Amino acid sequence: MRTFFPSESCKETQLNALNPQSWLQVERGKLSKSSPQCCFSSSIESLIKVPEPSILPLFKPVDYVEVLSQIHEELETCAPEERPNLYLLKFQVFRGLGEIKLMRRSLRAAWQKATSVHEKIVFGAWLKYEKQGEELIADLLATCGKCVEEFGHIDVASMLPEDTNVSSSQYFLSSDNKLSRSVTFRIGDENIVCDRRKMACLSAPFQAMLNGCFTESVREDIDLSENNISAAGLRAINEFSMTGNLNEVSPNLLLEILIFANRFCCERLKDACGRKLAAFVSSRDDAVELMEYALEENSHVLAASCLQVFLHELPDCLNDDRVVQIFSLANRQQRLVMAGPASFSLYCLLSEVSMNLDPQSDKAACFLEQLLESAETERQRLLAFHQLGCVRLLRKEYDEAERLFEAAVNAGHIYSVAGLARLAFLKGKKSGAYDKLSYIISSGSCRPLGWMHQERSLYCDGDTRWEDLNKATELDPTLPYPYMYRAASLMRKQDVQGALAEINRILGFKLALECLELRFCFYLVLEDHQSAICDVQAILTLSPEYRMFEGRVAASQLRTLVREHVESWTTADCWMQLYERWSSVDDIGSLSVIYQMLVESDAPKGVLYFRQSLLLLRLNCPEAAMRSLHLARQHASSEHERLVYEGWILYDTGHCEEGLRKAEESIKITRSFEAFFLKAYALADSSQDTSCSSTVVSLLENALKCPSDRLRKGTEQSRKYLRRLWEAGIGS
Repeated sequence: MRTFFPSESCKETQLNALNPQSWLQVERGKLSKSSPQCCFSSSIESLIKVPEPSILPLFKPVDYVEVLSQIHEELETCAPEERPNLYLLKFQVFRGLGEIKLMRRSLRAAWQKATSVHEKIVFGAWLKYEKQGEELIADLLATCGKCVEEFGHIDVASMLPEDTNVSSSQYFLSSDNKLSRSVTFRIGDENIVCDRRKMACLSAPFQAMLNGCFTESVREDIDLSENNISAAGLRAINEFSMTGNLNEVSPNLLLEILIFANRFCCERLKDACGRKLAAFVSSRDDAVELMEYALEENSHVLAASCLQVFLHELPDCLNDDRVVQIFSLANRQQRLVMAGPASFSLYCLLSEVSMNLDPQSDKAACFLEQLLESAETERQRLLAFHQLGCVRLLRKEYDEAERLFEAAVNAGHIYSVAGLARLAFLKGKKSGAYDKLSYIISSGSCRPLGWMHQERSLYCDGDTRWEDLNKATELDPTLPYPYMYRAASLMRKQDVQGALAEINRILGFKLALECLELRFCFYLVLEDHQSAICDVQAILTLSPEYRMFEGRVAASQLRTLVREHVESWTTADCWMQLYERWSSVDDIGSLSVIYQMLVESDAPKGVLYFRQSLLLLRLNCPEAAMRSLHLARQHASSEHERLVYEGWILYDTGHCEEGLRKAEESIKITRSFEAFFLKAYALADSSQDTSCSSTVVSLLENALKCPSDRLRKGTEQSRKYLRRLWEAGIGS
């Protein structure tokens, strides 16, 4: 959960007791100070309410190591066509762990191991969606002579084999010599003379009609006026029967022939029509119109081409009701035509995108229903059951949510018990909710986990609740809720130092937005504006569009108003503050100072954004770090500086060799610490040769000889330590 959401029971109280807008008016001098001061002291209770943890729509096995081990073993022995789905499962495991790089690596492996064009389309689109805003990387790779294939369009027609199931030799001319070698088809007032043998070879129905026991087989003139084919269409069909090609046929005529071919089971003709029509799919409107024909007439090539256009435009295309309707209403046969063996993967992608847009939407529910229908294995079904249960819970469809969570638990997804407990609590059965978690914890069927104790703590009070929360932290120190609850409880008891110490425990190793927001609220209550602005500027660095106080106030607005109560710094002051915080490894403080300098000073922005990216990487915020690197490149003050930032962008996205090339280009222009440092990192990662260790040490020594901006003090010390490790490796 990314925002500070109070629990349902306290929302109304908080709205009345602490209206952020009223507080802002007081701070700007628009209201008297005495009244709000009283309001503040009396509203601490409501201000520091902590939101209950969400039931996450993620695959969360009890033993991640065991599941990953099973996947690894299956990948070594399974058939090639089974590998993409195993990598998709691996992706879901890493998603539950929040490991973004490993998620993308698994998706890329699924794309690389895809054995069908449909899987290539789906996983390629998924990679593109996961890398939104990173289109620059494709451009940078192009400058290195490398293309990003998963971002581009696939030539569907060339990858799907032509339909050769029906050989023309299967159908032959009757031995009756009285039959003419030609036959005339009448369409209205027009007559089209065709080769009887060639037309008979189109399909079994034509064979039966022209050479079989039908009355038409002994006639030389056959009326086809009532078969929804025009004279022009039949001429094109006749040409195809002779040459096997559909040359210079308009799209409308191709659609007419496609319908006719499907009706008369002319598979080769239908396949040729689909391939021709696929070339005309160039926009979403084209895809919407032609997908209807593709699904109705079972044209796999055309359907795959339309699907590619839809998925290439994610997430925007899901705001188009026509596209949503196509995906939502597809039956089993239509899903097979549209996505082939990738039906589950397709709806996995669509479900994720729709839940990111609005988890309570009808389309999210519809796509998850389709996901459940597409599931083929037990693990696929348990994921679909759980995710659909989460959406039904958000939509307050409690009975259906309960059925789905129970199905997920029965399929082996223990985490879904948390959903069942939450539903029991919502139905007024608090003790029942507590018992469900207690049974899982004490049953011995699986080892207790942090989330189990965290969830059980919601259904008890007093010391018992604290015991569960402490146990949750002991088993899983990364869970934010226990720290937030304990900190809020201490603040309510006016133990300010204890509250700050508790929330700082998690912020010391995990930069969680909700924890920063809670600490910001603490500082507001204490009127410590300097500390408050530090936290809100760190929040804006991580998420520029973040909204606080239940989403009612933009963090940027709060920052502006709190800023009025903080002493202004000159550019020189900012540099001094940054140096002090950087030297003392105060990463949140450093982020805050850099944010302030970027907004208010005329300091070089390229260098500042680069420093920001280093801090964010150290704080394990890769997405925000990449955003800062892109901004550093945009604001680079020189060619060699820009090349370094481009090299880091490529390196951090797994393109080590290309990043190394950018470093070398930068060094040719200017010898700089950043360029040598990048080259050392990229070389160490891209080379498997142990002899390169001495080269890496030399590069680090060259980096340390370059002019320093003094902010590199800590960086240089760590590099020297790294160099000693490399030297030790060489010595051994």
